[in-house]
Amino acid sequence: MHRLFSLFFLAGVAGACIQLLMGDMEAPGRLVNALWAAADLAVQVSLGLIGVLALWSGLFRLAEASNLAERLSGWLTPLLSKLMPGLVRNPKATAPVTMNLAANMLGLDNAATPLGLKAMEALQANNPAPRVATDSQIMFLVLNTSSVTLVPVTVLLFRAQQGAADPAAVYLPLLMATTASTFVGIWLTSKVQKISLFQPLILLVAGLWLALLAGLGLVVWLAPAELANTLSSLLGNGILLLVLAAFFVAAWRTRVDSYDVFVEGAKEGFTTAVRIIPYLVAMLAAIAMLRAGGVLELFLAGFRWLATAMGMDTRFVEALPVALMKPLSGSGARAAMIDVMQTQGVDSLAGRMAAVMQGSTETTFYVLVVYFGSVGIRDFRYALWCGLAADAAGLLCAILISYAFWG
Repeated sequence: MHRLFSLFFLAGVAGACIQLLMGDMEAPGRLVNALWAAADLAVQVSLGLIGVLALWSGLFRLAEASNLAERLSGWLTPLLSKLMPGLVRNPKATAPVTMNLAANMLGLDNAATPLGLKAMEALQANNPAPRVATDSQIMFLVLNTSSVTLVPVTVLLFRAQQGAADPAAVYLPLLMATTASTFVGIWLTSKVQKISLFQPLILLVAGLWLALLAGLGLVVWLAPAELANTLSSLLGNGILLLVLAAFFVAAWRTRVDSYDVFVEGAKEGFTTAVRIIPYLVAMLAAIAMLRAGGVLELFLAGFRWLATAMGMDTRFVEALPVALMKPLSGSGARAAMIDVMQTQGVDSLAGRMAAVMQGSTETTFYVLVVYFGSVGIRDFRYALWCGLAADAAGLLCAILISYAFWG
């Protein structure tokens, strides 16, 4: 990541130098001003998130205290045993694996990462070649990089902070795009591992999930144009409220003091908002250098020319920085999304598409390095390519689905 960060800054400086040589005497000043503006924007964005971060931190603490993720993991176990046959021979790994995936589905990032590290450690216990990734570890990593998130809280928070008329308007498209990412990742990994997906339980779960998404999408698609956005918003907000209701019902059933637990969790909102300031400053400044130096526009112009030559609509090009950053860096992709929202408008096609891209996949390189590195694995085998294929599927679907909903 440090190489990419340095490259962005140096490329921006080089771009400004070229502009200066071409007679643009304002290029250096424009670059410096872009740096100051990016730093200010990072602080404004982070501080503006304090309220909503406190709200969601409190709600997620409620889900953790009520053991909702643990219950969801129990429902996932039969399905995962089909996708990861190694779990049958390693029962100690079953709990952390399912808990990690359940936490990811509920958007419990703080719980998902430590559970993921525990799961990888448990899977490593039965690894005959400790430096080489096993099939189960690779499937687990692909599921992490492409997992369906029922509560994409980060994307919704940033849309709300940027002034979106309806932050949850991207919810259903985002769910569809991340589903495509998950399905492609599972399919490709299963093909390599020679795992048959034509098993009753797998087909049942996949069929029910696809039928649900297809039904919701069809309702929006067939609705009159003036009602389509309203229905999409209604579905997104409705599903989100059902998930939140499940948090409180689970807390009530387990006799958790919902108020005290919520308040304790909400206290984390402030520290989280402050903690992300350095990362946003770094990546927003780097992207600002690329944009002010003319490098980003030159890069996007190449894609725009290619799309035009192929007779395609070129509006998706403005959201491409998110797609390019997402596999490499979560903070970089987040900064790219904010940059697109700032320059194109949070409710523009590009702004919404950037949000769908941000929530459609995980940061493959980061997850791979952290999870495998934590147990000393050096030979990733085909894990990277399966993860990147899932990313590509999710990002491509994010573009197509965004056009279908708002094009």
